[in-house]
Amino acid sequence: MLQFDQQKFDMRKEASRTLERLVPRLEENFSEFRQSNPEDWTYFLTRLSKYFLDLFTILRHLYGDQYDFFYHVESLLNILAQSWAGRPQQLKALDAEREANPLWFQDHKMLGGVCYVDLFAGDLDSLREKIPYFKELGLTYLHLMPLFQSPDGQNDGGYAISSYRQVDPQLGTMDDLRRLADELRSEGISLVLDFVFNHTSNEHAWALQARAGDDIYQNYYRLFPDRTLPDAYEQHLREIFPDEHPGAFTYFDDIEKWVWTTFHSNQWDLNYANPEVFNQMASEMLFLANQGVEILRLDALAFIWKELGTDCENLPEAHMVVQAYNAVARIAAPALLFKSEAIVHPDEVARYIHPGECQLSYNPLLMALLWNSLATREVNLLLYSMQKRFQIPGRCAWVNYVRCHDDIGWTFSDEDASDLGINAFDHRQFLNAFYTGRFNGSFGRGLAFQENPKTKDSRISGTCASLAGLEKALSEETDREVELAVRRILLLHSIILTIGGIPLIYLGDEIGMLNDYDFREDPAKNGDSRWVHRIAADPKRYARRVDAETLPGRIYQGLQALISRRKAAPVISSGNTDFFDTGNPHVFGFIRQNDTDAMLFLHNFSDFSQTVSANTLQSLLLGGSFRDQVSGLSYQVDRDVVLEPFQFMWLERIV
Repeated sequence: MLQFDQQKFDMRKEASRTLERLVPRLEENFSEFRQSNPEDWTYFLTRLSKYFLDLFTILRHLYGDQYDFFYHVESLLNILAQSWAGRPQQLKALDAEREANPLWFQDHKMLGGVCYVDLFAGDLDSLREKIPYFKELGLTYLHLMPLFQSPDGQNDGGYAISSYRQVDPQLGTMDDLRRLADELRSEGISLVLDFVFNHTSNEHAWALQARAGDDIYQNYYRLFPDRTLPDAYEQHLREIFPDEHPGAFTYFDDIEKWVWTTFHSNQWDLNYANPEVFNQMASEMLFLANQGVEILRLDALAFIWKELGTDCENLPEAHMVVQAYNAVARIAAPALLFKSEAIVHPDEVARYIHPGECQLSYNPLLMALLWNSLATREVNLLLYSMQKRFQIPGRCAWVNYVRCHDDIGWTFSDEDASDLGINAFDHRQFLNAFYTGRFNGSFGRGLAFQENPKTKDSRISGTCASLAGLEKALSEETDREVELAVRRILLLHSIILTIGGIPLIYLGDEIGMLNDYDFREDPAKNGDSRWVHRIAADPKRYARRVDAETLPGRIYQGLQALISRRKAAPVISSGNTDFFDTGNPHVFGFIRQNDTDAMLFLHNFSDFSQTVSANTLQSLLLGGSFRDQVSGLSYQVDRDVVLEPFQFMWLERIV
């Protein structure tokens, strides 16, 4: 017998009555659009009706105690209708296409790339000229690092945003961005941007109004007249960037107040306890969607809700805000998807992944453990963690990456490490030493980022090639080490291409760009070691990608061959991922299979040849013969398989 839920019944009833009351006023406000676009308006109302209960339930929880709650709900509906009325027809066509094929992003032909506009091309117009290169590489997804107006000098690589509606003038205009989005879409490439919604810069119009003493805009942020509340909050907060400022608050003389600044002093945290902030940021989000942005990376989403007595990370209300924005998108920009950026405990990362929250998520655990396995030459922690934590809801996807614009944080689970007899604290110290070249025998050449002398916490900066040993090998002119470094680079990319989800390449890694230490000469950058891997594209190095006798050519052509093989293997998108113990501590193995096809993937993380026994292969019950799609060689499962140093195999069953 079904149990009656009075609370849900009452909420549904209240939501229905609210919508019945507000829709006539909405139709009156948009009568001109409704009369000239009756089908569009009906389509909008259908989706509003479908998703309003989800949206209203969350808003009621977050803001229901506000005396003007229904005013804010009506204001939000007007924002949604206004955005829909202004949405270009080609994007409405995309909405219909994506609603008909909601799992388009799970296709095996998906491939992402990420870059800074200025570093890769100069400006947006010049970036449009790179579209043929993006197609040559095979990209279907292009993530551009923050390109909006931000303070001169120290702006956290563009993450201190002064306007969500104005492009940095040095990069172009919003019209340029819109044209780029249109051209990318016409070539089958989805535009991805960051939605920096935890904070704005202190030069944003809202912050300027707050600094001028406007009470309305001061309530957009979290400002305090003295240290009483900041001290109470900081009893439970962790320091994010202790090198810049201790704690999470900054004092500003001009307003004589302490401002909540989780990350940097010029990044003011928004106050999502204020429903006006929610509505205004919904408007900014929909504006970006209407420029042709198809995926928004939700920056620092774990930090958006604050509550005294907690660490103010991953609170239930943070999830609710994202879920509410997801409902907003389903109503007014159905093609828009969210990508979670939560560099937190793996359990917390997984909680953001849901069709009604973030359909996509970075996979920081995989990134960290790939580098861990390279350093240790062992795959035990990688295998154990993937077996426990890789599975996510079926209508979602990981975004798997080797490197990104940020640092590498060792975000593996302490519990997982303990289960394997690994002391997590000591192991992180080893990894930091290894990838900064301080560990004897290390091949890694990176820089420490945000070393905290109190906690001993640190992260690592560096390009893929430098961290994988190419920089060291070239400095020592050792042919064998150069070969091993190239193999490591390709091995890492082989895994992100096949493990399941969208592979994401940090552009420059595909041609083996090395660390650039010139950032130390720039006062705006020398305190941030991440600029060692945020490097301007080298045209000469890119030109050498066509010559297989050069290092850029070997890496590029090796990677491009893997990309082509991925795009020819539908099982990579349609199959499940089953991780298995290869019986060899140095070899990482998993199977992708569906009802008709199966592929077995083996990756040797050792500097020496390694064997996977015939008994192990036979225990997988796959039977018969396999062909390695990488080398073209065939294998029988009744024979041992030998992998050379850092070799990997994509074994496809031969029917």
